[in-house]
This record gives sequence, C-alpha cells and structure tokens, in this order.
Amino acid sequence: MRRKIVLIANISLDGYFEGPDHDLGWSRADDELLTHFNRELARMGGFVSGRRTHELMAAFWPTADRDPDAGEAVREFSALWREMPKTVFSRTLDHADWNTTVVREVTPETVAALTAGPGGDLSLSGGELAEAFLAQDLVDGFRIYVHPVVLGGGTLLFRPTGHPVPLALLDTHRFAGGVTLLHYARDRGAR
Repeated sequence: MRRKIVLIANISLDGYFEGPDHDLGWSRADDELLTHFNRELARMGGFVSGRRTHELMAAFWPTADRDPDAGEAVREFSALWREMPKTVFSRTLDHADWNTTVVREVTPETVAALTAGPGGDLSLSGGELAEAFLAQDLVDGFRIYVHPVVLGGGTLLFRPTGHPVPLALLDTHRFAGGVTLLHYARDRGAR
C-alpha cells in the first residue's frame, strides 16, 4: 500500500504561512497544540521539506530538549524530530544531517519512490515545496491549522495553480487557544 503525502501547515486566517521577512512569531502554538502535533507527527513515516524549512528545523530542534526551560511537548518533539526519517528537496544541498536524505527534484517518480517505502504517511511542509507538489497533483491530504490572526502580508500557503484542487472534509477541531484544524483528503473523484 502506498503511503500518502499529507501537507501539514499553520496559516493565518488570511492564508499566510509566514509573515513578512519569514516571521513565524504570530502562531499560537500552546501546550495543547504542541501535544497534538506530537501525537499526529509520531504516526507519520517521515518528514518531507524544502531546504529553507529543513535548515530552520535543523538549527533548533536537535538540541531543543537540552534547554532546562523547555516544556514537555518541546522535549518530546525534539526527540521525535531527531529520530524521524527526513527527506529534503534541494538543488543546492549536497548533504544534510539528522537522518536526512537529499533529493534534487520534485517529480512523480521521486515522490513515488518516497511513498513506496515502509511506514506511515509522509508529512509535507514548506510553502515553495507544497506549491511544487500541488502543481503536479502529488498531495493526498491536508491538515491545515488556522490561527486566529490576520497578518495582512507575508507568504501565502496556496498560490494560484491554474486549476482547482477538489477536497473532501474529513474532520475539524477547535483548540482552546483558538486554532482550528481543517482536515481534508484529496477528492480525486470530484470534477
């Protein structure tokens, strides 16, 4: 059975996954949400990201659990991130640490090779990488976490693709901090 590619993203109400100058400080990642992320991501078979996202994660998460002020959810994710297999799509990186494989191009063939492997579904992150996957119809599911903030600018998660992407709503969940999860599957039977 083929593993699925699941886009997991935090966005503002107006659709931005990062604010101006790549700012991520607007998100409302409290303990409840972080614990939820840990539970969901622990079931995944690996992380798939672009170079910028991977470098951002690699600069913080490998040692985040050594900070004496780190909460339990942060310590848990730090260990999870270190151990989870990771694939980074990059034309410039020659090597990446922390259980990471570098792949050059997003093609149906490279993604088929990823999804044919053993384990759980794959967590896709990064705006430019998501755009490349969507342009080739390679995303199977969406877990979009809408934060109660309007940024008014930054980088949109979904940019024009020239064609609609029909989705089927599987679930919603509202967290106490005001974040709402919208969980969709790709509706390949819709026209």
